[in-house]
Amino acid sequence: MATLPSYVQILFDGFGEEFDPSVERAEMERGVPKQRLVNTQVMAEISVSLLFSTPTDTATFEDWYFDVLRRIGWFQMQHPRTGATITARFKAGKIGRLAPRSPRMTRYVRTGVVLEYLR
Repeated sequence: MATLPSYVQILFDGFGEEFDPSVERAEMERGVPKQRLVNTQVMAEISVSLLFSTPTDTATFEDWYFDVLRRIGWFQMQHPRTGATITARFKAGKIGRLAPRSPRMTRYVRTGVVLEYLR
């Protein structure tokens, strides 16, 4: 299985986590609404920015994304908050927007990256 390359740094700029609880809720004519679990696992999402220290790292990441993951593949990485190893993928195959991070265009950042994994 592929692994998130070590030269990719995860920034906490715009970091966020959420998941769909996968609960079905039925409103009752009277009384408390009923709820039941739909799935045993839920799809969790992590919003991050990815930092690249050099233009070469940026190009190498894109090669990894297209050639190894083929845009939709799963890969292992450390969860940015917990440090646990998770198997994730880019939501809908999107890797966000690339923008320069430094005035001399030596460092780049991908913003709006959403990773998804089963929890």
